[in-house]
Amino acid sequence: MTRVLLTTTSYQDTPGDHHALLESQGFEIHRERGPLPESRMLELAGEFDAFLCGDDEITQAVLEKSLPRLKVISKYGIGLDKIDVTACTAAKLPVLFTPGVNHTTVAEHTFCLLLAQVRNLVDSANAVRNGQWKRVTGHEIWNKSIGIVGLGRIGQEVAKRAIAFGMKVHALDPYWPEAFATENGVTRHEQIETMLPEIDVLSLHANLSESTRHLVNAERIKLCRKDLLVVNTSRAELVNMPDMIAALNAGTVGGYATDVLDEEPPPADHPLLKHPKALITPHIGSRTYESVPRQAMRATLNLVNYLKGEKDVIQANKF
Repeated sequence: MTRVLLTTTSYQDTPGDHHALLESQGFEIHRERGPLPESRMLELAGEFDAFLCGDDEITQAVLEKSLPRLKVISKYGIGLDKIDVTACTAAKLPVLFTPGVNHTTVAEHTFCLLLAQVRNLVDSANAVRNGQWKRVTGHEIWNKSIGIVGLGRIGQEVAKRAIAFGMKVHALDPYWPEAFATENGVTRHEQIETMLPEIDVLSLHANLSESTRHLVNAERIKLCRKDLLVVNTSRAELVNMPDMIAALNAGTVGGYATDVLDEEPPPADHPLLKHPKALITPHIGSRTYESVPRQAMRATLNLVNYLKGEKDVIQANKF
């Protein structure tokens, strides 16, 4: 019997047809509450024919222990930085993923974070809940400039919403969508260094790689306008955390709103958790009742179709 390791919690927690499809295949399904660290993955490795995973650490060591039994990895999501894709490709192990299913949801959450930050929404609402009529003055985003790092599906949806709010849009992406940028009046930048002095809001939507790791750091923060707001619904590692905390403390960055942290869930003493200029949500950018079933169904179809030898799969690595 085919054994499948299922780790993604939003897949497991959200109703939808993906459950029936997975259950109908006759697989033996082992469920864990991910994302799992390498240590737990190593304990489980070697016992499964397929992974249906989220952001679990699938390192070379995990792969070596999983093979040759492991036949396929189906990622629930699009970010592959937690998977050693190079090692998978060398072993001719397919890595399947789900592009094009959560871009509107993440873009909406980006604006949720941005608007909550500029209008002090969380503090104000909590104060009223606690019996305090605390009226804090906020800011508009109309006529402000937003810089988008990564103008793919999510970045383009953010740009559309920014334009609707009357914002000027700047962007950076090595794969420049010329038609979209021209139609929507997006200002192109080749380097983040030229964009930072021009913007009031920085929104991060890039994949994590060695070239984007710590993209936002102390040297680049020096180039920013005072009180820049940074919104991160991509990967925590795009931001150098000690540098960001130092900038928040010094007042050179006005606020950091993020859906992702370097450690999830964070330790109780994580310096951002109670920082007055930070707004944190628990990695829920794509977690809606509309998006999860789309993403989960695509991940399940990828898995089922691959194991059946059918062509309807979306594979990230080619060999």
